[in-house]
Amino acid sequence: MTPPPPFKKWKFAFLVWCFIYPMITLVSMFLLPHLQFLPGPLRTLSISLILVPLMVWFYIPFIQKRFYNWLRK
Repeated sequence: MTPPPPFKKWKFAFLVWCFIYPMITLVSMFLLPHLQFLPGPLRTLSISLILVPLMVWFYIPFIQKRFYNWLRK
């Protein structure tokens, strides 16, 4: 059996952006007012500690399954 063609990276990047932009916006809106006492790098660390696991364990597997055919066209 021949392996499927690799997915188009620009399509994958677009789908990741479609999730990450609204999530960064929402998390920033809700968390940043509560994290004002932290320096900027620690606020960014706090947001990334939430968003990276969401991406790795939930969203990336979802888009790979849901958009499998579109990513390879």
